[in-house]
Formats: sequence, structure tokens, C-alpha cells
Amino acid sequence: MITAANVGDLMGAKLLLIKILDICTRLQIVWADSGYDGALLATWFRGVAAVTLQVIRRTEAHAFKAVPRRWVVERTFGWLLRYRSLVHDYERRPEHHEAMVYWAAIFTMTRQLARQQPGQPPVRQLWGQPRPGPAAAA
Repeated sequence: MITAANVGDLMGAKLLLIKILDICTRLQIVWADSGYDGALLATWFRGVAAVTLQVIRRTEAHAFKAVPRRWVVERTFGWLLRYRSLVHDYERRPEHHEAMVYWAAIFTMTRQLARQQPGQPPVRQLWGQPRPGPAAAA
């Protein structure tokens, strides 16, 4: 969910939960960054929707250590930032930027689903394969 710059993260989290509950009725736990830390927000999540808010914190500031569930968010951001329109803020309205995020997520998910078709030959990857030598090109 994309909000305007004058909407705080805590209010955005509340708006997102309300919007998600229309779609995901069996939601039980939400993992969040340390920016959403606070007893008031966790109490609000539990009281309004019976959803547990679990804040995932970094362990050290300048050391790499895999933190459970945080890699999912970082990986998703890495996938989305492959799309040039999301790297720079070209859109003037939050709704337009949100549509671009959906567009990038749909492209990413359809590529992953296309690779997992049962009974189909595996998709040939264009990266990570050894390049043919000069004799093979002739």
C-alpha cells in the first residue's frame, strides 16, 4: 500500500491492515520492520483484528547476519527495484506509484509461476550459463 508522504508509518500500517482484512480473513501474524515498533500499534492490531504484530529487529548495525523473516522483505525489495520506474519517483500521485508496484510484482510472480509448471520442460535460463567459446560462434 502506497500512501502520501504526510501519512506516518503507524497510520499507514493501520490503513493497510484494514485493507488487507477484506481480502485475507484468516490472517494471524504480521511481520514488520522496527519502524513499526510500539506497544500501541501491537495492541491495536490485536484488539481490532486479533492479529499478532511481530517486529523483526536487526541485531547489529554494520554486520551482516541473516535475521529470520527479514530476508523475505529485502529479497522482495530487490526484485521490485529491477524495474526502472520504481527506482525513481516518476509518478506524482500515490495511486499511480501503487499501480507500478503491482505491475512489477505481477511480472515477477508470473515469471516464477511459469518456471514451476508441472509436466513442462524446464525454462532455459538466460543467465548463469557458460558462454560459448569463439570456436562455437563460427
